[in-house]
Amino acid sequence: MELRHLRSFAALAEERHFGRAAERLHIAQPALSQQVKQLERELGVELVSRTTRRVELTGAGHRFAEHARAVLGSVDRAATDMALVAEGRAGRVSAGFIGTASYDLLPRAAREVRDALPGVRLDLHSELLSPALLDGLLDETYDLVVLRPDGAARPGVDLRVLRTERLVAVLPDRHPLAARTRIDLAELSGEPFVMHFSGHRSSMHEHVLAACAAAGFRPPEIMEVGETVTLVVFVAAGLGVALVPEPVRSLALRGVAYVELAEPATVDLALATRAGEVSPAVHRVAEIIAQEASLPAIRTARSAR
Repeated sequence: MELRHLRSFAALAEERHFGRAAERLHIAQPALSQQVKQLERELGVELVSRTTRRVELTGAGHRFAEHARAVLGSVDRAATDMALVAEGRAGRVSAGFIGTASYDLLPRAAREVRDALPGVRLDLHSELLSPALLDGLLDETYDLVVLRPDGAARPGVDLRVLRTERLVAVLPDRHPLAARTRIDLAELSGEPFVMHFSGHRSSMHEHVLAACAAAGFRPPEIMEVGETVTLVVFVAAGLGVALVPEPVRSLALRGVAYVELAEPATVDLALATRAGEVSPAVHRVAEIIAQEASLPAIRTARSAR
């Protein structure tokens, strides 16, 4: 049974006339008659009752017309859906974000994807660390990830720097330096620091140590945490100070102050996809993330007390 036979029978069922149905289908009337006869042989039932003036559907014909319309409707919907997929306007995209990009870039990008690509299902994963994001990209857990590049070459990964962000100090709101507009990082040399995990588990740990080293010191005490929100909460609790990328200001928790550095270190934020990625939806979502990353970051109050 061929789709063209179903289309022919559906047209005949609507027109109830071989000549008009054939004209509508742009085929010869004898060809239409042969297609209907072939359907009848395949199905083993008579579908139409032919008269000199009009074609009437048999009981089986009425029933088969419903099936034909349902199948053709499904085929048309599938074709439309595949056209949207080919244009990147339908499909599923799994995206992972580091914690420090979860507070400004993730919600903005998600809203824009929802508005611009309503047919794309966006599965979001946040508060992750860069090494885990890379692993998830390569094992196809994620289709694209937003992370902190560590400068190492990654075979099979296309990396695109989205923006460069300044580091700011996070202080307990009762800290003697919390009311300052700007401080030298060296003024925190005797303070305990709260940082993301060390080693291969996070890239921010080394960025913060490098900034401290450039200021001439190493923190005397380090407390390690996995999530950015936990880091800020620990600072609010008075367990230490921290350095975070400036967009983390969006996480305006009570009990902390964000203070700019006189000579701020910077860190890159990047978008990574698998090399040779062919999904149009992934490319469209990646472009939206890149566009949102290029917009000015949402600025919040310098402190929440």
